[in-house]
Amino acid sequence: MAGEPERIGKRAKQAIGDGKDELLISAVVIWEVAIKRRLGKLDAPADLLVRLEQAGVDLLPITAHHADRVATLPMHHQDPFDRLLVAQADIDGLTLLSGDGAMRRYEVAVLW
Repeated sequence: MAGEPERIGKRAKQAIGDGKDELLISAVVIWEVAIKRRLGKLDAPADLLVRLEQAGVDLLPITAHHADRVATLPMHHQDPFDRLLVAQADIDGLTLLSGDGAMRRYEVAVLW
C-alpha cells in the first residue's frame, strides 16, 4: 500500500542473508510484537518466540544496564521500545536494523 514503509531494506536484507554477522533479536522486539498483536495492531504469529527459538535465532535479553541507559539517551525518539533498542545497541556495541529515520539521530550504527 502507498505510504507504508518497506518491509526491510536491501542492505539490511543482504547483511542478514550473508551469514557473516550474528543476528540477535531483542526481547524488546518480542515484547512489542506481543503487545501490538494482543491489541490487534499487528498480525503476528502467537508462537513467534517458539518459531524464533526453533530457527536458532539468538535472543538478546534486557538487562538493568540497558534499562538504566534509556534515562541518559537524548530524546530523539519518544517510543520506549525504540529507546530501549538504542540503549542495547549502545551498551553492547551492536548495529540496529531499522527503517526508522529517528534512530539515526543516536550515536549507534543503524542499517536499513
